Amino acid sequence: MAAYVTMPKLSDTMTEGTLVKWLKKEGDSVGNGENVAEVETDKATMEMQSFDEGILHKIYVKEGEIIPLGGTLALILEDGEEPPADADTPPKVESASAEEKTEESSPPVAETAPAGETSTNTAGSALAAGSNASGGRIKASPLARKLAEEQGIDLARVRGTGPGGRIVAEDLHYVSSGGGGSNLGLLPAPTSGGDTVIPLTGMRRAIAQRLLESKTTIPHFYLNIEIDTEPLMKFRTQVNEASIANDGPKYTVNDFVMRATVLATGSVPAVNASFQGDSVIQYGEIHLSIAVAIEDGLVTPVIRSAQNKSIKELGAELKELAGRARDKKLAPDEMQGGTITISNLGAFGVGNFDAIINPPQAAILSVGTITKQPVLNEFNQIVPGQRMWIGMSCDHRVIDGAVGASFLSELKRYLENPFLLIS
Repeated sequence: MAAYVTMPKLSDTMTEGTLVKWLKKEGDSVGNGENVAEVETDKATMEMQSFDEGILHKIYVKEGEIIPLGGTLALILEDGEEPPADADTPPKVESASAEEKTEESSPPVAETAPAGETSTNTAGSALAAGSNASGGRIKASPLARKLAEEQGIDLARVRGTGPGGRIVAEDLHYVSSGGGGSNLGLLPAPTSGGDTVIPLTGMRRAIAQRLLESKTTIPHFYLNIEIDTEPLMKFRTQVNEASIANDGPKYTVNDFVMRATVLATGSVPAVNASFQGDSVIQYGEIHLSIAVAIEDGLVTPVIRSAQNKSIKELGAELKELAGRARDKKLAPDEMQGGTITISNLGAFGVGNFDAIINPPQAAILSVGTITKQPVLNEFNQIVPGQRMWIGMSCDHRVIDGAVGASFLSELKRYLENPFLLIS
């Protein structure tokens, strides 16, 4: 029996998805539970499974197109089944059909500018939206028009590559990327150069929304502490020598920071909490979120029940999660439920910074790079030393200054006495 593949809800806040890549082509066999496409949600890019089996008869959506939840992506037929009469035309999502019909049948109406202002379209052109320099109507798909409006692209400067010269969404991606490669959909770019419009991915839109919400609704305050990392670096060298000699892993500074964070959180459990409007939840377990940079933005995979894991276990789990994050294979629940976050920019040479809280958590740590510098020893002599700054951004509704300071003091104690981290 014919079955339509539709855009699934792959995260709790997802309203639309971008079809990044088809893993199957028309005519391929598809099994139940087999991955058929990569879809970008507001949180990550992940593989989409088929809940039917048969032959992928028809693909309706091009790679790069944004589709609302429930939108039709493809048609699967049973082996030997005749396609329905309307197989070439996918069912439309009801909420979008009326809008698309209106957009296709009538030209857009120019807005009236207030007195004393000049009316322009979204790209700053004097042309009316939807028309070209000769006054004719520009042929563009509804999705292309929507993207052009959101991204500030003048359709009059885009040459369509769709049927009959129609502008499709893919043409706008060429515009925003500067028209690299062998793209024939662009008019010649101005020789003087100009601004580049970079369209927001679903993930980048979600990051923008969440961070704006965090910064404007959570009363942040910031603490910073300097760590003497000389003992830690010597200890790490000894541990790595012993580990490598026994075919074990090589430990990073971040592995020790994770373990110290877990132990300090256990000592000051008030930071392992979140604000709930009329109450504060103090969590019984420590679920450690780690910020991981990927091509499209930033994700925070979660190491669950981190209080029960050794340095070796923490490091191995982070390596595995970060690898799958960069391969876009993290499941949504692997990025949810964290209770405190670490963001480490030390590898990029950043000395110190203040991160934005990852809601609904109440604290995030900002780990800087280790630098060699002259320091005063216990005899007031200037000697070579190594130092690292760690910042802490706190939700003042949950964490008071003294509580945050107590936590950083514990973190400093563990990192400056690294033998305490081995248990």
